[in-house]
Amino acid sequence: MIKIAIIGASGYTGGELARILCNHPHASITAVTSRQYEGKALAEVFPHLRDKVSIICENSDVEALSDKADIFFTAVPHQTAMEIVPRILSAGKKVIDLSADFRIREASVYEKWYQKHTAAEYLARAVYGLPEIYRDEISTASLTANPGCYPTSIILALAPLLENRAIVPQSIIADSKSGVSGAGRAASVATLFCETADGFRPYKVADHRHTPEIEQEVSLLAGENVTLSFTPHLLPVSRGILSTIYATLQDGITVERVQEMFLSRYQQEKFVRILGENEYPATQYVRGSNFCDIGFKIDPRTNRIIVMSAIDNIVKGAAGQAVQNMNIMCGFDEGEGLAAAPFFP
Repeated sequence: MIKIAIIGASGYTGGELARILCNHPHASITAVTSRQYEGKALAEVFPHLRDKVSIICENSDVEALSDKADIFFTAVPHQTAMEIVPRILSAGKKVIDLSADFRIREASVYEKWYQKHTAAEYLARAVYGLPEIYRDEISTASLTANPGCYPTSIILALAPLLENRAIVPQSIIADSKSGVSGAGRAASVATLFCETADGFRPYKVADHRHTPEIEQEVSLLAGENVTLSFTPHLLPVSRGILSTIYATLQDGITVERVQEMFLSRYQQEKFVRILGENEYPATQYVRGSNFCDIGFKIDPRTNRIIVMSAIDNIVKGAAGQAVQNMNIMCGFDEGEGLAAAPFFP
């Protein structure tokens, strides 16, 4: 049985990690931290975990926790992660980091979009934790950088096309919509019920911090530097991401060839479901699950392909993918703890 610590357990991602891991056959949650809820039972913080999790939130430093767990999930904000992850690694433990601090390979790029990186020497050690792309590297990693939610939905949708040189990389436009949980659990006027209900709006247009992460991975898949347009929007729902991605097709690419690319690329994957012709993904059909549903349509008038993907932003976009990475790092079956069907409606 693997012992698990969740650092930053009181946010949506931490709560979702606890929900998934409390049913994992090979993992036991042995430590959770929260400065705000120190001394409280995690089931008080998240009442849906009553009779499932009996652990108490601590505010201990990582050195004090190092003997309590084998793997640490760091579900903390960026900048905070770079302060604590090196200390966990120095204790000989494995880390799955859910912040942005170790996703960007170049410190200069990270610093352009975030702030100064104080643990840049660990960037080369970190493995980008998208299992469908980096499974072999994750299997031997001690530090896995769990991808962002928007990047997960976009990279998985584009990978087969880029690997097969089926689209013009510089033509990519990604239009994404996320549920309010993507903004985190902290109180904010922008995410109040009256500010989000019955409304729909873009935000952080042309300067969202997931942009360099998306461009980094898309460029690696394309074999050239790619600059794309990415616009996120806020949906008046609690969870889910729908990304609609547009790109110009290379000459001679047919519907049949595209379908073959997607099926060939993902037919062995547990958590990517390729939809049939004229079937489109929807957030309600992946809610609560680790699935990514992908569909596409070719517009012959414009010679563009429209690829659509749907994920649950706090499962495949965060906690579920983190557990998927843990399974790979520990040599477990990749689907352990993640086999539940989506909940609908």
